[in-house]
Amino acid sequence: MTALLRYQAALLVRSQRWLPPVILYAAFLGIGVQSGQPILDSLGYTAAALLPVAAWLVRICVTVEPLAARACVAAAAGPGRAHLARLLVALIAAAGLGTAATLVVTLISAPTSTDNRTRIALLPAAASGLLAALACALLGAAVGALTNWPVLRSPGRAVPAMLLTALLSAVTTGSPAQATVSGLVAGSQSGKVPVPLVPLVAAAVVAAVAMGAACALTSRRSP
Repeated sequence: MTALLRYQAALLVRSQRWLPPVILYAAFLGIGVQSGQPILDSLGYTAAALLPVAAWLVRICVTVEPLAARACVAAAAGPGRAHLARLLVALIAAAGLGTAATLVVTLISAPTSTDNRTRIALLPAAASGLLAALACALLGAAVGALTNWPVLRSPGRAVPAMLLTALLSAVTTGSPAQATVSGLVAGSQSGKVPVPLVPLVAAAVVAAVAMGAACALTSRRSP
């Protein structure tokens, strides 16, 4: 599996198709996060914006490989394992991007509540923001796994489905992403740092199920 991960990571990096989602994410943060804003509010925005980016990275990873190379890798390692490597590389890339963004936002934000009356401990806030970002990355990877090949093979269906599902996953009540972001916003208003472990576990379960279903379907469909 390590060799597969290195191979898929090399494909992603060399393709440079990761640039648009990364640039878009940076633009979102540049518009929505300003220096000196309350830290938990800014971390909530940072995590929420990562969800569609993670789904986009999944789409890149599952479509970047030439068909001939995909067939060779599937024959050598098994279609399910090969597809899992694609999904994991996208998830790792999204998690790394979210981690970097969380660190930067932590450094430039004000460690205070929304009303600037309560001081927020910096390290617990950063840890909470990191967990929220990871939860959104996991949910975004799940969205990408279920709305791209092999589940949806037509780009005309896959792309709109991915965007709509990512949006709903971010705003629908009960979604792990919505719960983590709402928790950070509520924590900023109350001055208490939330620990979003339950949404993180829920996002991990959803991602595991989605990836497992996509990998199982891969062996039944040709590229």
